[in-house]
Amino acid sequence: MGKLLVFLIGIMAGVTTTLIYVGIVVVPPSWSPWGPLDLTAEPGAFTRLQLAGLREEPGTCFAALEQAGIRFTPQPRRAIENGCGLVDTARVEQASISYSDRFVATCPLVAALHLFERHVLDPAARRHLGTGVSRINHVGTYSCRNVYGREAGRRSEHATANAIDIRGFVLDDGRIVSLARHWDGNRGAEAAFLREVNDGACRFFNAVLGPDYNAAHRDHFHLDMGRWRACR
Repeated sequence: MGKLLVFLIGIMAGVTTTLIYVGIVVVPPSWSPWGPLDLTAEPGAFTRLQLAGLREEPGTCFAALEQAGIRFTPQPRRAIENGCGLVDTARVEQASISYSDRFVATCPLVAALHLFERHVLDPAARRHLGTGVSRINHVGTYSCRNVYGREAGRRSEHATANAIDIRGFVLDDGRIVSLARHWDGNRGAEAAFLREVNDGACRFFNAVLGPDYNAAHRDHFHLDMGRWRACR
């Protein structure tokens, strides 16, 4: 009976997918693996798949940023040499939340940050701290270096501006929440906020590394859109 049920569910899923593909069944774009990513809509079952697809469709990616109201300037291409370079990147001038400094990042990373700001960061702050987030304090995106700055090894996602390191946040009421100061406060509202942000970021970024990962990340979140999946 169990095998029959699994078989029938598989058949139904296949039929439903076909009906969506040919347009007989209409679903929101974020619930279709073929739909364009709409950064203004609620995330759906295929949002992560759509984010991954932006890597191969820069025109679609930049159009999604424009539709979401993100102010940015596309950057000149700097060919990848020795693992470092800038391809399909943008300098972010204004996002839904302010940043401590302007930065250059790959288009998919900017798209993921927008979803993170709206659907993870601000809701977590309001839930745990009773106010929104006015600014994200970051320490950079692009850096031509290996992982951990080692002399040998693979290049960091920072080498192509495909990662951002975040040290903390400024709230609407002026309070500052930092990972260095508040992560280990197990009973504090700030600690609960930071841990929810850490877990929630995994919805949109391919790699999320925080203080519990290792000593090198004790004071910041590393968020990237690389090909390797990690949520620590």
